[in-house]
Amino acid sequence: MNRFLKGTTVAALTMAFAGEALATEWNVSLWGKRRAFTEHVEKLAELVSEKTGGEFTMNISYGGLSNNRENLDGISIGAFEMAQFCAGYHRDKNPSITVLELPFLGVETLEQERKISQALYEHPAVVADLARWNATLLMPSPLPQYNIVGVGDAPETLADFEGLSVRATGGIGAAMETVGAVPTSMSATEVRQALDSGVVKAVSFAPHAHMSFGTVESANWWTTNLNPGTVNCPVVVNTDALNDLSDEHRDALMSSIDEALDHYIDYYENNTMQAWGPLLQEKGITQVTFSDNELDAFRTAAAEPAAQAWITDNAARGLPAQELYDFVTGMIAE
Repeated sequence: MNRFLKGTTVAALTMAFAGEALATEWNVSLWGKRRAFTEHVEKLAELVSEKTGGEFTMNISYGGLSNNRENLDGISIGAFEMAQFCAGYHRDKNPSITVLELPFLGVETLEQERKISQALYEHPAVVADLARWNATLLMPSPLPQYNIVGVGDAPETLADFEGLSVRATGGIGAAMETVGAVPTSMSATEVRQALDSGVVKAVSFAPHAHMSFGTVESANWWTTNLNPGTVNCPVVVNTDALNDLSDEHRDALMSSIDEALDHYIDYYENNTMQAWGPLLQEKGITQVTFSDNELDAFRTAAAEPAAQAWITDNAARGLPAQELYDFVTGMIAE
């Protein structure tokens, strides 16, 4: 009898250890707080847990694992399995995807941004670029065109940006230089303090970030139609961790991406953007709209020079830069 019980206990323990061995737990490095920008990651974690009966879980950390500018480095050494970052934070580390941050590309919707990003992420040159960091691009974080909030007198024309210090990264920063602004690159978590202390007088963000990081609490004005571009902020996974997943867990992850992105876009369009206009009115923020003639001149001055500089610089790195640029612009023109 004792032998029977003992055998049963051993069998039960063996089954328990087998079940534990099948469990997968990933750490995910984000920053700030939960917001529209992270809803696809939250949804992905929810879907994966549901599909695997709780055997594959994701521990999402907002700033507890890494600085946002170091998330790609953390992925490369396996400090965590998944992370989000923005290409403009470290252009030298991920030059291939910075093509999506060029000014005035002409992307009009979040769905179009999603489609182009996902296609570009599968381009062999992009895959190889991120492989240097042991990283696999999982999904984009589609963002609308950026616009600018600022303190002080509202600009009446683009000439009023002359000498204005603006938080603007990547291609948006390059575009702002063409109208005389002084772009400064800093992470989103640093922006509110920089605006309040006078380090910058204006901030380029998408609407969700203006709300999440509090720039609307200080701002006097907002540009409604400057639309110089956007940033590309992918979600990546450590390639070794991805390869180590069981077939079941990998399928649960990969099959959840589109649903997570559908949720993200729906949330952004029907929650974030619906709240943005009323918030500007509530705060008494002056809305600045520029003339078509001024915007046309801005595009002419910024778009082509930025594109040619990007192609030249990245071809010198060994990237098929013209091919990547043509790939993106060709999809936009479809």
